[in-house]
Amino acid sequence: MKRRQFLLAAGASFASSSLALKPTTAASNSGASASGPQAASPQLLTAEPIDAQILPEGNPATPMLGYNGSSPGPVLRVKQGAMLKAKLVNAFDQGTAVHWHGLRSDNAMDGVAGLTQEAVAPGDSFDYALSAPDAGTYWYHAHNRSWEQVARGLYGPLIVEEASPPDVDRDVIVMVDDWRLMETGTLAPGFANMHDQAHQGRLGNFAKALIDDNSPVRKGDRLRLRLINVATDRVFPLALAGVAGKVVALDGMPLAEPQDLADLLLAPAQRVDVIADVTADPEQGQSVQIGAPMRDGVYELGTLAVEGLNSQRTASPIAALPLNAMPKPDDYAAVLDIELRLQGGAMSPGAATLTDIWGFNGQSGMSDAPYHRFKRGQWARIRMVNESVFAHGIHLHGHHFYELEATGKLGAFRDTTLVDPRQELRILCKFDNPGAWLLHCHMLGHQASGMKTWLEVV
Repeated sequence: MKRRQFLLAAGASFASSSLALKPTTAASNSGASASGPQAASPQLLTAEPIDAQILPEGNPATPMLGYNGSSPGPVLRVKQGAMLKAKLVNAFDQGTAVHWHGLRSDNAMDGVAGLTQEAVAPGDSFDYALSAPDAGTYWYHAHNRSWEQVARGLYGPLIVEEASPPDVDRDVIVMVDDWRLMETGTLAPGFANMHDQAHQGRLGNFAKALIDDNSPVRKGDRLRLRLINVATDRVFPLALAGVAGKVVALDGMPLAEPQDLADLLLAPAQRVDVIADVTADPEQGQSVQIGAPMRDGVYELGTLAVEGLNSQRTASPIAALPLNAMPKPDDYAAVLDIELRLQGGAMSPGAATLTDIWGFNGQSGMSDAPYHRFKRGQWARIRMVNESVFAHGIHLHGHHFYELEATGKLGAFRDTTLVDPRQELRILCKFDNPGAWLLHCHMLGHQASGMKTWLEVV
């Protein structure tokens, strides 16, 4: 792959860099790290103003927000089945909260300001204690004014480790993001720009892969690549070069059968786990490359240098990861069928009937009554109909769900699904986690302008 100008429908051109903003380090918490006993105190997460080197060295730093002095924040690791404890300290000038994206945990710890907790005021703190029932790749991010606070850098990776992790030489976290930058290196203002919100959202003009450990790998090494789309609004197509492997998990949930490594597409908040062997030849100057395929080539987001040869590893098939507990419907006749219409936006019929730019089923934003009230354990099949001309990444809090194929066959088990323009998609979910849960578009500009609701499990 070659570095190329990155042109998207929004007309933004990108330059690239493979450097992480700041190296992140594994941080133990009450659920125990990969190699240590349980920690005595919660992981401290201080949300604060920072300066980050987003642009290549030699260019101005960017004033942002971060956790513990960096963006992304520290890598949080917890063993499957253990408790994750974290203390959020708010050291900037807006209320904030932390959402633990993808964890099927207690409602009171979900971190949604205005629904599951009050926003943590400047100078205050909040203690989170939540279970981690499912091994996999997750992330944490601000969930108050998230369209702004996530864009300004309040996010980090969250890894729930298997009791018996797969045999790999390197476990690499890769977060892909974009930023809208001015020539001075500062973030462009206008996080709530109505034109952006009515279209694809706030698309940046600079993108790269944030790699937690970009030290060199060897030809023949087996890697686990944890790919996370942390952009506020951009759907990232991704391509990997210099490796051969399989997709083993989507949104943290292992696949029963690994899939071929092709046509990766991540909506905002989605994750893909890949296990792959390094095929790049260091003698020919090759590297492992993470890129975004475009019409005129591939835009390079980041690289891992390759040095030397791993002569100890013997080539072997890539096995499936241990499955998490995944509910299986045993009686389709007992499944409730309901509908969710995705409405609004520019150039879309029916937008004028909404009180904001976007909405579900004729309603913009949160209402007093839930979208639906489910009895605990109830199965529902939700038909999502996208009436707009823009894609939407729909995220359900507190649960995972099956994407249904056209035949009704169970597809991937995810927490965020991408519904294409003028298309429909059905999901199947067992609502078994009690509480009030947010359901929203994870194009955060769309969420900010009305595409959110809530449901209740009782």
